[in-house]
Amino acid sequence: MADLFSPEWMASFQNVWNSEPGLSEDLAKIGFNSTIGYGFIGDDKPLGVLVVENGKATAGTAYDGQTLNGDLRAAKGDWEKWMSKPPGMMGLGMAYTSRKLQFKVGDYGAMVKDPRMAGPFVKSFGAMGKA
Repeated sequence: MADLFSPEWMASFQNVWNSEPGLSEDLAKIGFNSTIGYGFIGDDKPLGVLVVENGKATAGTAYDGQTLNGDLRAAKGDWEKWMSKPPGMMGLGMAYTSRKLQFKVGDYGAMVKDPRMAGPFVKSFGAMGKA
């Protein structure tokens, strides 16, 4: 298995994202576009980036200074826990309020208040576990 958020892992995540039911298709319906960074709490910058255009992941790469719409951070152990047993909306809310899941860039509150985005966000954690 490739290292978490490595270029190889991000490429695999891109493929899983596009094939995961209720993720890319649902986001395409709302014209979702975003460049999302993923990494670890305490690091200066994210490790990996997923580019999403009209719901579909078009690139899964290393972070190379891209402008981000979202930058999600957590401890490695928390990422691994969520990938092995994806959290539901309540679990993600608890992770966010306890600062185990941090948004360096992006608005968690606005996202979870929109059910068209909240469901796919939860599903993205399940997709991570398959990457």
